[in-house]
Amino acid sequence: MTGDQPGSPPTRPGLVRTLQDRFGHLVRELSKFATVGGIAFLIDFALFNYLTTVRDVEQVTAKTISTVIAASVAFVGNRFWTWRHRKRSNPAREYALFFFFNAVGLGIAVACLAFSRYGLGSVWPEVFQTPLADNIASFIVGTGLGTLFRFWSYRRFVFVEAGNHPVPEAAHDRPPGA
Repeated sequence: MTGDQPGSPPTRPGLVRTLQDRFGHLVRELSKFATVGGIAFLIDFALFNYLTTVRDVEQVTAKTISTVIAASVAFVGNRFWTWRHRKRSNPAREYALFFFFNAVGLGIAVACLAFSRYGLGSVWPEVFQTPLADNIASFIVGTGLGTLFRFWSYRRFVFVEAGNHPVPEAAHDRPPGA
């Protein structure tokens, strides 16, 4: 039964349609977030490797510099594309919170890099004190964990949901006028 005929009950949407209606906005946000993050990742990756190999900057310092620059690009992309539909609060507040949460994400990536290079590297330096190990620890493990944290924190605290959510009307125990 399709529900298109007069008097017939409306049909319920299929599972895919229900999921799309319920989570479609989240999928769109996540896709945009991933695109902005991918661009910021490429900037971070290229700058980190340039600083460590060409400019001979120490790894943790290079990671800090590359992340701050990539985070600035990510802020602009997320504010004006990913979450442009959300209410804008004080821009200074957004920027400060964005960089605070980015600092936590940076801490996650740097901790992964430091653990690999200096912790595991002290035990097995020929494996964990190499450019490949630095890139895996920093960009795969560190950035992966940091990205999960950033998406949650930006969505929850930085680029807040626009407006108020409707509150369902309370059910009355007795009929009106009783």
